[in-house]
Amino acid sequence: MTGPYQGYVYAYPHKTAYRPLKPEPPLSEVWAGEDRDALFLYLHIPFCEMRCGFCNLFTRTGAPEELTGAYLDALDRQATAVRDALGDAAFATAAFGGGTPTYLTAPELERLCDIVGRFADLAAIPLGVETSPATATTDRLTVLAERGATRISIGVQSFLDEEVRAAVRPQKRAEVEAALDRIRAAGFPTLNIDLIYGIGGQTPATWLHSLDAALAWSPEELYLYPLYVRPLTGLGRRARDWDDQRLELYRIGRDHLLGHGYEQVSMRMFRRPGAGAADSGTGSPGPGPGSPGTEYCCQTDGMVGLGCGARSYTGGLHYSFEYAVGAGQVRAIIDDYVRETAFGTARVGFALDGDERRRRHLLQSLLQTAGLDRASYRERFGADAADDFDLGPFAERGWLERDGAALRLTPEGLAHSDAIGPALFSPRVRALMGAYEAR
Repeated sequence: MTGPYQGYVYAYPHKTAYRPLKPEPPLSEVWAGEDRDALFLYLHIPFCEMRCGFCNLFTRTGAPEELTGAYLDALDRQATAVRDALGDAAFATAAFGGGTPTYLTAPELERLCDIVGRFADLAAIPLGVETSPATATTDRLTVLAERGATRISIGVQSFLDEEVRAAVRPQKRAEVEAALDRIRAAGFPTLNIDLIYGIGGQTPATWLHSLDAALAWSPEELYLYPLYVRPLTGLGRRARDWDDQRLELYRIGRDHLLGHGYEQVSMRMFRRPGAGAADSGTGSPGPGPGSPGTEYCCQTDGMVGLGCGARSYTGGLHYSFEYAVGAGQVRAIIDDYVRETAFGTARVGFALDGDERRRRHLLQSLLQTAGLDRASYRERFGADAADDFDLGPFAERGWLERDGAALRLTPEGLAHSDAIGPALFSPRVRALMGAYEAR
């Protein structure tokens, strides 16, 4: 661990550890024997109206209507193949991510909801949807509200125009405020606002300004993200050391939200007590931990991903399509996807052995404020997590506390989640990620 910001562990293992599966296993075999009583359904829409300087999501800009229509056609074909392969299955929660799902027009969102309706009744389960200020239009929000969306997450990043320009995100505060007003008017039970700290020129005073501007909307949830410099992104060419600044701003943001009555769920996620019961369990940039009000448990339950950037999880295999960040490669993968007619196999993935399953359970639990329930871990794996993993170095730094019931991070440990998570990766995953060539 050379610094507090090694990487955001929103899923383990990361897609850069996935490799082509040879031979490609049929999905019916992949899901045979899996518990399918409380699955997560995730639909990926790889389109945005712009590409922010910090973005490393699998997305492309400026997609014409012919492409979005062809993408929905492919999504429909994939849904048919996956539905057939799953057999009997029940879904506890669903999410539309991306990209920006609301890049789709209102009629296209209707069609997207129809596709999801073949798997689950959207009126009966939580549904989270990512949006942006420019695409949170009244007609789109109306469709989502009428079709059962319970959580809207909007990427604001900063309420100061000069800071969003520094993050290479061309938007105006007036546009953000208008979008938030439309979201509130539509009546979604849960509003999440994403903010970023560590932007060039940002200060404690400007950070508090954005936090207070967000709090004025009384969001049920807030996600506070540290800015990362990532390969093949606009800001990746301006790397510098700003760990101290980010840590200072993180602590300011954490304490400010706690002082306003929010509870901390993870390093990034803060929630108003009693709110979020309709949460889909997701936050940018992808599916994350479950939350009160859902039956889905991210440590043990499976996920079914539809779309060329979505991943799927079973107990023994995580799988997806090819992964890329660079614009040219992303476009090529999307073009291949819309022409695809056979969706009955898993193409690219990572097989989890017993050790990897233990690590995933540890990571998905430890990086939440609730920590790891030792009895649940012992029931699942027949051992104590403290015996399976060397957690002593974290305890010695004051980052970990343990008792008979749980292993949990201290407040300072949570602040270093992005160092603790990667430090727990297996040698195999580290080697695969290290050998991955960013494209």
